[in-house]
Amino acid sequence: MTTDRSATAGPEGAAKEQAMAPPIKGVEVIRLALKTMPLSPGVYRMIGGKGEVLYVGKALALKKRVTSYTHVNRLPERLRRMVSETVSMEIVTTHTEAEALLLEANYIKRMKPRFNILLRDDKSYPWLMMTDAHPFPQIAKHRGKPVKGASLWGPFASAWAVNQTLNILQRVFLLRSCTDAVFNSRVRPCLLYQIKRCSAPCVERISVPDYAQLVEQAREFLTGKDMALREQMSTAMHRAAEAMDFERAAVLRDRIRALAQMQESSVINPSSLHEADVFGIWQEAGQTCIQVFFIRGGRNNGNRSFFPAHAQDEEAGDILSAFIAQFYDDKPCPAQVLVNQDLSEEGLLSEALSLKRGRKVEVLAPQRGEKKHVLDHAVANARDALHRKLAESAGQARLLESVAKVFDLEEPPQRIEVYDNSHIMGSHAYGVMIVGGAEGFDRRSYRKFSIKGPVTPGDDFGMMREVLERRFGRALKEVAEGDTSNWPDVLLIDGGAGQYSAVRGVLDDLGVTGVKLVGIAKGPDRDAGREWFYTDNKEPFQLDPRDPVLYYLQRLRDEAHRFAITTHRAGRSKTLVRSELDEVPGIGPARKKALLNAFGSARGVKQAGLAELESASGINRETARAIYGHFHPGWTPD
Repeated sequence: MTTDRSATAGPEGAAKEQAMAPPIKGVEVIRLALKTMPLSPGVYRMIGGKGEVLYVGKALALKKRVTSYTHVNRLPERLRRMVSETVSMEIVTTHTEAEALLLEANYIKRMKPRFNILLRDDKSYPWLMMTDAHPFPQIAKHRGKPVKGASLWGPFASAWAVNQTLNILQRVFLLRSCTDAVFNSRVRPCLLYQIKRCSAPCVERISVPDYAQLVEQAREFLTGKDMALREQMSTAMHRAAEAMDFERAAVLRDRIRALAQMQESSVINPSSLHEADVFGIWQEAGQTCIQVFFIRGGRNNGNRSFFPAHAQDEEAGDILSAFIAQFYDDKPCPAQVLVNQDLSEEGLLSEALSLKRGRKVEVLAPQRGEKKHVLDHAVANARDALHRKLAESAGQARLLESVAKVFDLEEPPQRIEVYDNSHIMGSHAYGVMIVGGAEGFDRRSYRKFSIKGPVTPGDDFGMMREVLERRFGRALKEVAEGDTSNWPDVLLIDGGAGQYSAVRGVLDDLGVTGVKLVGIAKGPDRDAGREWFYTDNKEPFQLDPRDPVLYYLQRLRDEAHRFAITTHRAGRSKTLVRSELDEVPGIGPARKKALLNAFGSARGVKQAGLAELESASGINRETARAIYGHFHPGWTPD
């Protein structure tokens, strides 16, 4: 239970006096807020002049904690700057400090205040999903919100990790991975049955009880009972061999081998860890890498590197504490969390995670044994990942310095935007923007633009004009509000003199200044390496074919082209998968799914009789008659 209110709220008379007084900021704002601030636990937010959240903090006693910000001389330079920019404060009271910690993590992850330690993680995590309601449950990969009527196992660190587990599960337990629509439309086994990756329940090659046994075995395996399962399979294999049922014995042998292979394929398979996440942190050159290993069911579900944003004077323990709190904001907590640093508020973090999980969560820093070995492996991975990042950043910095020299820029560009279009004779037209900078390709900043038109088919200039107007229309508003973080230094377009002139005209019409426009055009016979470059105040020129800057600009152009093609194909595929059912009035996704489950395809629905439609699950009599009337125009209801 929390209460959100303004810390500067007061009596009506005081509010009028404040409205008449000149605007205040900094320490005065904090002192004014302290007059009405309670001593209860909660979260406080420092607000800047544009309404942005500068900092989010939590406290056991709000008034005591916030008072420390009035002693400016005792604060580090970073916090002094934060206090000086503060124009107002807001607080949220909570019952306990653990609740405050969870709320703080949620606010930081959602509001991204620039004076906090930030977890840079914008990706969802894949899970393994098994449908429960179907007589022949499906095993598949899943991302996003939990599905009703399905069991989930995970999370996995990457799509590769979950695909590897899914392949093993298919080999060992022969569970189907096809959708219900495909399952219902099969009349003969598919290729997966031929290569012994499925038991073909779609054509009744296995009974419901036998398939249910495979499902139960798969559940035991995913919950960590694989040793008992292997012993059970080994006993069954020997019995089959003694009974001279060598074919069944060979099948069981292959399943046992697949299970053993899964145990051997992971670098980490600790017997002492059943459900845990392992966090190894490494700091160097003012930067930090945190390596996270996911252990579920006694198996390694993969690992991922994170590079949180923080000030250079932040301690490793404080960074790791903030990171873990934000990390579990949108995902379930395991029973154990292993760390290689002593955390300043380890007990509070454990209490907060336990509150979120509903059961006890241990935060441990093991000093010996197998857990310490696993943790050391995570730290070694974090160190190697940070070394690679530092090496790449140094090389990228040198490249950007060279780009600045080639195009007469005062400083190395921090943001290079590249644009491209893709369409087929004007249909399914998309424009895209990709971004490169000091960290390489910034995929979080990529943008897709569905061309709305009206644009003449094949008019690339018209498409580019629309993309740039939409992009810079928003960017100019952000700059007017004081936000220049997304303003480009260089704009790279794929094209020669004609494209360059057209884009220059668009930018001039929009009033865009301070952006270096560069056109890159392929040379004779479209040979890579003989590109011509067009920019202002220079004659068109070429770079040496072995120049690293040329290779870098080619990569930027090719990445934009790749992104444009994949965006176009994805958009085109959405229209290609539309069926005749989408044209029936009153048929939404749920009823469409029910019809496909019942009849296997749109053709099956079209050929179905009125009685069959009325008896289909999820379809009422009125809808069935509407569907039948749509596909049989001459038919009229009784």
